[in-house]
Amino acid sequence: MPGLIVSGLILVVAGCQSGTGGSPSPGSAGTDTKPPEGKVLESELRGYCPRVSLREGTNYVNSYAKGGQDDPSKLQYQASISDVTRSCSRSNGMLNITVAVAGRVVPGPAGAPANITLPIRVAVLEGGNVTYSELKKHQVQLAGGGAAGQFIVNEASISVPEPSAANVQIFAGFDEGPPKKRASTE
Repeated sequence: MPGLIVSGLILVVAGCQSGTGGSPSPGSAGTDTKPPEGKVLESELRGYCPRVSLREGTNYVNSYAKGGQDDPSKLQYQASISDVTRSCSRSNGMLNITVAVAGRVVPGPAGAPANITLPIRVAVLEGGNVTYSELKKHQVQLAGGGAAGQFIVNEASISVPEPSAANVQIFAGFDEGPPKKRASTE
C-alpha cells in the first residue's frame, strides 16, 4: 500500500511539472500570425480541401497479349488503384492541390518482365466545369516470376482559383482513351 501511495504522488508531481508554468512560450500567446517554418496555420487545417474520388470503371486496367482481348489465359497484367488522397494549401487566391494515387500491378498468365506504361488521369471540376485535367504516363517495372509490383503517382502541380463554394470535385483513375472498336464479323 505505501508503494501505491508513493507511485500516485510521483504521478501527481510529474503532471504538475509538465505544464508551461506561468509564462507563455514565444509565439504561443496568439500574437504571432505567421507560424514557424514548416508549421500549419489553424485556418489551413479548417480550410476546404475537396476529396478525391474514383469514377466507376477507372480503378483497374487489364492488358492482354495481341488478339487475346478478354481471354484470361492471354492476360499480361492487371493494374489496380487501391488508394487516393490529397492535400491542399492556399496562396495568393489560389487553391494548390497535391493528389496521390497508389496501386498494384499483378502479372497474368501471359505476363513477362517488362516496363509498362499506366495512363493515370487527374481531373478537377468546379460546378461541372473542368478546371484542370492531366494525363500522366507512369512507368512501372513488371518483375518476372509472378511477383506483383506497387506504384505511387504524385501530381503536385494542380493550382486552381480558390473556390467561393464547396463545389469542387477531384477525380483520379486510369484513362485508356476511347474504347477500341471491335472488328466486325459480318
